[in-house]
Amino acid sequence: MEGTSLYLPIVILLMQCSPSVPVSVSTDRHKVEVREFSDAVLSCTFRTEKDQNPRIEWKKKGRGVSLVYYDGHFKAPFEGRASIEGATVTLQRVTQEDAGEYRCEISAPNDSVQLGETNVTLKVLVPPQTPSCEIPSGAVTGSVVQLRCRDQQSIPPATYSWFKDSMALSPPWRANATFVINSHTGVLEFKAVAKEDTGRYSCLASNGDTEEAHISSQTLHRTEDTSNVNYIPPPQE
Repeated sequence: MEGTSLYLPIVILLMQCSPSVPVSVSTDRHKVEVREFSDAVLSCTFRTEKDQNPRIEWKKKGRGVSLVYYDGHFKAPFEGRASIEGATVTLQRVTQEDAGEYRCEISAPNDSVQLGETNVTLKVLVPPQTPSCEIPSGAVTGSVVQLRCRDQQSIPPATYSWFKDSMALSPPWRANATFVINSHTGVLEFKAVAKEDTGRYSCLASNGDTEEAHISSQTLHRTEDTSNVNYIPPPQE
């Protein structure tokens, strides 16, 4: 019809599309601390864009990089004492040899980003053992005397306490005390040992993180013009 225009409505449909998310990997805990001979859980969670069966690998960093879990199997020395659920690994009865940095890797070949990873550091806490003592065979009155107590296996390092006659030895023990204690090195030093220093001593190595403590004993014999210093444990509470 002349003079008549037809207007056809144009409908533009705006469709909201969810953005694709490439493979992403995360962990609940980047630092894990457990006691020796207990189980350690190294968490790893992932999300992929398309790939429903990504490849899961765990590796441990050291001087080089060693395989922990690969191609659906645990490798030595974890074979037979580790399990996996999803991508989270549980190591059973860990020792200090298991401490270190681990990496969880997720490979998704069908995703736009094909590789994701996260790191987990495992610290294995070791309680103190019975400490070793370095004791001089005798102590001459007025001389400098050092009593040493040391545990080299504790993780974190042990701290040390000294006792005399079952009483905690901490300055000021007496008004004219001439000794110092280094709780970090375990050294009890008498600047000028006196007859009043004669007694029964004991050294306690403790580790706050493992809540364990051990006592060592040894004897310092008396000779002429010396002090007699004996080491025995304080009574148990």
